[in-house]
Amino acid sequence: MSQAKYKRVVLKLSGESMAGEEKFGINPAVVEELAKQIKLVQEQGIEVTIVVGGGNIWRGIAGSARGMERAAADYMGMLATVMNAVALQDALEKLGVDTRVQSAIEMREVAEPYIRRKAVRHLEKNRVVIFAAGTGNPYFSTDTTAALRAAEINADVILMAKRGVDGVYDDDPKKNPKAKKFETLEYIEVLQRGLQVMDSTAISLCMDNKIQIVVFNVDKYENILKAAVGEPIGTTVGGKD
Repeated sequence: MSQAKYKRVVLKLSGESMAGEEKFGINPAVVEELAKQIKLVQEQGIEVTIVVGGGNIWRGIAGSARGMERAAADYMGMLATVMNAVALQDALEKLGVDTRVQSAIEMREVAEPYIRRKAVRHLEKNRVVIFAAGTGNPYFSTDTTAALRAAEINADVILMAKRGVDGVYDDDPKKNPKAKKFETLEYIEVLQRGLQVMDSTAISLCMDNKIQIVVFNVDKYENILKAAVGEPIGTTVGGKD
C-alpha cells in the first residue's frame, strides 16, 4: 500500500451501507466487514472519523412526504443514525479499535455529546470517532453533517462511500450504458449539473472551505483503504492537491 496522502479523513457511510442486500435494518455481518476496512485505514496511521446516515431505519424526508411534520420526521432520522453509530462502534471495538460515538443530540447513556475539541483529542489518541444524530437540527442532511464536521476538525477529505456505483456519472449508469464517468470535478460543476454527489448545502460548504471529496464504491473490499491513502479511485471533487 502506498504512503497515505491524507492524515485525517471523514468517512461518510449511508444507512443503506449497513443493511446489505436486505436494504433495511442493520446486518451485523455487513457492519463487521465495514469495521474491518476502517481498521485497515487506521493501521496506516490515518485519523478516522465517520458520519453515518439512517436511511436503513428511517428517512425524515420520506416521513414528511407522507404527512408528518418535517422537524419531527427529521429528529426520528437523527435517532436512527445513533442506532447505526452504536452498531458500528460495537463492531470496531470487537476488532480492538478504540472508538467513541459523539451525538449532536444529547443522550449520555449511549454516546458522548459532540464537542469539537474533545473529538480532536480522541483522534490524537488514535481513537475512531463516529459522529451521530446529524447536525442536531432538522432540515439538514447527514451529507451536510459530513461537510460541517470536516470543516470543524480540519479534515483533509470526505470519503463518500457509495453502494452499487464507482463514482460520479453524467447520467444513471444503471439505465444508460453510455453514461460518462467523471475522474475529477469542480464543486461548481456539481452544482450546475445537479449531479448526485451531495446535496447543494453540503457541496457549497465544501466549496467554501476547500474540502476535497472522493466518491467511490464501498462494495469492493479495501476500497475504503484505497480512497483513504489517496489511490486513484472513483471521482474526486475539488479541494487542494
